[in-house]
Amino acid sequence: MLYHMFEFNRAMLHPARMAAKTGRFALHHPFNPVAQTPVGRSMSAMFEVFERATRQYGKPEFDLDTTVVDGKTVKVRQRKVWRSPFCKVIHFERDIPIETRKASPRVLIVAPMSGHYATLLRGTVERFLPDCEVYITDWVDARMVPTYMGGFHLDDYISYLIDILTLFEGKVHTVAVCQPSVPLLAAVSQMEAEKSPHVPSSMTLMGGPIDTRINPTGVNKMAGEKDLSWFEQNVISAVPWTYPGGGRKVYPGFLQLSSFMSMNFDSHAESHHKHFVDLVRGDDESADKHKSFYDEYLAVMDLTAEFYLETVDQIFINHLLPKGEMTYRGQIIDPSKVTRVPLMTVEGELDDITGVGQCHAAHTLCSNLPASKKHHYEQAGVGHYGIFHGSRFRSQVFPEIFNFINSHERKATTKKNQRSTLETVKPAKSE
Repeated sequence: MLYHMFEFNRAMLHPARMAAKTGRFALHHPFNPVAQTPVGRSMSAMFEVFERATRQYGKPEFDLDTTVVDGKTVKVRQRKVWRSPFCKVIHFERDIPIETRKASPRVLIVAPMSGHYATLLRGTVERFLPDCEVYITDWVDARMVPTYMGGFHLDDYISYLIDILTLFEGKVHTVAVCQPSVPLLAAVSQMEAEKSPHVPSSMTLMGGPIDTRINPTGVNKMAGEKDLSWFEQNVISAVPWTYPGGGRKVYPGFLQLSSFMSMNFDSHAESHHKHFVDLVRGDDESADKHKSFYDEYLAVMDLTAEFYLETVDQIFINHLLPKGEMTYRGQIIDPSKVTRVPLMTVEGELDDITGVGQCHAAHTLCSNLPASKKHHYEQAGVGHYGIFHGSRFRSQVFPEIFNFINSHERKATTKKNQRSTLETVKPAKSE
């Protein structure tokens, strides 16, 4: 009923939201004599803040149509190179000579499946594009997946990653941002245990909750104080029948967003107040920055109930991976089997979501990986989002990751003339 109540309230607010849009339009009309008066600007700002606060935000676009390669602006087009019911892999194909493309490192960015869309990593993709062939996992909103497509468990997530890495035949560097650090490490560990020839060229884990017992944050403590039944009873709801996934049990995106907002309520309230003031003053540049950020931040997706509950249980409550008890399809996941895949971990000094040390724990788990294949980087002065977005990511974090990737780039001379399997789309499962 929770989801239905949310949809009902949103529908009830629709007339007021439309009235606010109409009022703002009227106050912006050039023939309106009060449009540029203090009263007119204040009313217009009030209408805009209300309309944006009550709007349902759809999935944003990446809007990465060009990049700069060797000082020249080139076009970028998006191609889907792999698809499954709950995920697509997008290739940001640069319009450059094929020889240049082949000479660039291939990087698969594993986006988090934690409430926000993959477009949250737009800035991450943008920074990699000039130097790399970039791919990203584009997770599908669970409310848009019909129930006849089946469920999506944590094991399915790991299976997807194994299938995707197999598609690349080992010729790709992986970068997992936050939540997917655990399933990526699990996937690589399983592939190493099976002696797969398709393990990735390297693995970079950024702010991942590998061992949440270390330096626990507010998020970790909240999960540890409750048992799994509490989450099942209080945050799981059925998708309304107005969506393709009607009837599917999910952890709604709006609940995840509410949780994120409540953790930093004062800063969000101050940001919206400042936005109101900027609108009244006519500071369009500051207002546009605010809108750009919140257009992304307020766009959320649902997660399948089974995936969410298994993640909370295994990673945040029982810490199965660092305890050596996490399984994949009935087999124990053993990171000590990782011996071929270079590992880099990245953390933010001020991270209040994944505490310092939690991601670094991957080095301890990969106990048989040579020291020459391990690298850790801690970025001073940034929180969770600062390690993959913003000026310090662009100027300090990215160069560290790129240098790590370059130092471990495979020289696959025996296969360099082999036609890439990524020229065609290969569905992993029927849609």
